[in-house]
Amino acid sequence: MKAVVNWQEGMKFVGAAPSGFPIQMDADSSLGGSDSGVRPMELIALGLIGCQAMDVISILQKKRQQVTKFEVRFDGPRSPEYPKVFTRATVTFAVTGKQISEDAVLRAIELAATKYCPASAMLEQAFPMELKYEIYEEAGNGNNRLTVQGVWENVMGRD
Repeated sequence: MKAVVNWQEGMKFVGAAPSGFPIQMDADSSLGGSDSGVRPMELIALGLIGCQAMDVISILQKKRQQVTKFEVRFDGPRSPEYPKVFTRATVTFAVTGKQISEDAVLRAIELAATKYCPASAMLEQAFPMELKYEIYEEAGNGNNRLTVQGVWENVMGRD
């Protein structure tokens, strides 16, 4: 894959990859930017959870789970010193629907984390990730009830 970023002005860049969709990046005004775009580290976080989300929802759909809402959240503290890398991450998969199977969610997370998502495979080499899940039963009128939550643990390679 090839990608390019082109400088606009100040700290503003517009990036493009083979899909052709432009992404505007910029820095905070304290760093010489005009605060008019996403930050590169935000793109890394979004790339990771976007990759995982696409894999998980695809697998849940193939397992005929009745998902009505799906959200993936990233919480990644960064080191205080430069280069201010992510030191760890917690990724939470929040699945809402009707009679969602916990086993199906766990299997979907497992396959995303260990087989399908290249962003996961690459970034787990850089920092530890904890993968959590929450399953909500849709109760109508926007009221959803948390039925189960937990942490997916990769048991591959353990004694």
